Amino acid sequence: MMDAISTSEAPAAIGPYSQALRAGRFVFCSGQLGMDPASGELAAGTAAQAERALANVRAVLAAAGAVMDDVVRTTIFLADMSDFASVNEVYARHFRAPFPARSTVAVAALPRGGRVEIEVTALLPDRP
Repeated sequence: MMDAISTSEAPAAIGPYSQALRAGRFVFCSGQLGMDPASGELAAGTAAQAERALANVRAVLAAAGAVMDDVVRTTIFLADMSDFASVNEVYARHFRAPFPARSTVAVAALPRGGRVEIEVTALLPDRP
């Protein structure tokens, strides 16, 4: 059984997909750009987009009943691998040890001209 997760605290999906799906104890979050949910505008600069993307991830997780500490896997998509260090610095402020497993890949382009997109998978804790 799967439940779609949606919140107005993160940008609405810009295509035929859910912000996240909860399947059992897993929450699979779609990639989040560094886009303000109210204005639809991208933040200025890669580091600011990474901050906003992670704030959007946090909002989607909250709508699913999860927190950043529940994240077990992340994927970061970069429009330019030279932004790796600045995004890594931002990322390190949002997660703590043990850090989620992670992949970072460079892509030819991201939607809306974004510089970074971040997707996560979380595992909800057992609840009595």
